Amino acid sequence: MRSWIVCILCAAAFLGLTGMSVGQQQGPLKDPSVTVAKPRKSDDAKDADPDLPKIPSAYTKKDKVDVGNLPSFSTDVDMVTVDVAIVDNKGHFIPGIPKGNFRVLEDNVPQQIKGVNMGEAPLTVAMVIEFSNKFQRYWGPVWYQTLQLAWGFASTLKPEDYVAVVAYDIKPEILSDFTTDRSKTQEALSRLQIAAWSEANLFDALTDTADRMSAIEGRKAIVLLSTGIDTFSKITFDVTRKKLQEAGVPIYAIGLMQTLRMLMDARGGMGPIANMDFLQADNELRTFAKETGGQAYFPRFQGESGQIFGDIHQALRNQYVITYAPSNKSHDGTFRKIKVELVNPANNEPLPVKDEKGKPVKYSIVAKAGYKAPRQVE
Repeated sequence: MRSWIVCILCAAAFLGLTGMSVGQQQGPLKDPSVTVAKPRKSDDAKDADPDLPKIPSAYTKKDKVDVGNLPSFSTDVDMVTVDVAIVDNKGHFIPGIPKGNFRVLEDNVPQQIKGVNMGEAPLTVAMVIEFSNKFQRYWGPVWYQTLQLAWGFASTLKPEDYVAVVAYDIKPEILSDFTTDRSKTQEALSRLQIAAWSEANLFDALTDTADRMSAIEGRKAIVLLSTGIDTFSKITFDVTRKKLQEAGVPIYAIGLMQTLRMLMDARGGMGPIANMDFLQADNELRTFAKETGGQAYFPRFQGESGQIFGDIHQALRNQYVITYAPSNKSHDGTFRKIKVELVNPANNEPLPVKDEKGKPVKYSIVAKAGYKAPRQVE
């Protein structure tokens, strides 16, 4: 198989000829103010649920919900669930943090935590892949990078994991429904041969997939392979952000074209406008990932993919699941901001974490930015 770098150099020469312008152990010490982190032994995943809801196998417009036929609520008790990953500066998950060290703020108001659970579980993942003739031209470097990342991530999934494949250009197309049958996944990826449309409508594809996955229970995520460029979506960036936050599906974005962009820029092949477009696209991917509780990656070398896939699996399989009853009981449909912190309950100061050698460990808390409160149903 030809080298990625060779592909990039060849593509750069081709673009120059054609005049193309690319427009994250052990648990806490007895001292509750210090936590010691050490590597966690992996456990076998639980059996997959055969009745897991699936994305519709055809790309069709959803029917409008008849509000009159919806059941009414018979309880005033609401519970909010937040998936939280605590990772060190190398992306490794930190286990063993007790319930008493977590603090949840909703709209800056401390909430009463009902439970904190942790454990591995099967995944439900939708791979959303940009595949348009704008950048993924046959045997070009971005075409090769896209397929290398798609096939590479699919090969890291466990047998009990559900995965769907969605490719988008002018519109999203479901190439493979959620399945544990890897032959169907491979067949779907094999269809990514020659791109058709030159449009790359990222916002439409992302919101459509997240909306379809919003009712699915359990560990779920969207793994997005994209340049971040949106050419002609029907909705705006701000509307996309709102819809993704409401759907509650974490997005793990892998940005494409990083090396090619650097090479083209060094050779004067990218003007200031094209450069700004790509920088804005990178920031949009970071925003989608951060606000949904995911992460964004921008690999420059092919060897980085293994670490990226490992980080995504660490974050998705090893999570703290926090449940709390919100103090705001209003069913007003407003968006509630969530902030998760690790604190020492004795003084409410940030919780220090140390490794086995007693050295301080920098850590990050990955969680969704908030949720949309339900509306009162009469």
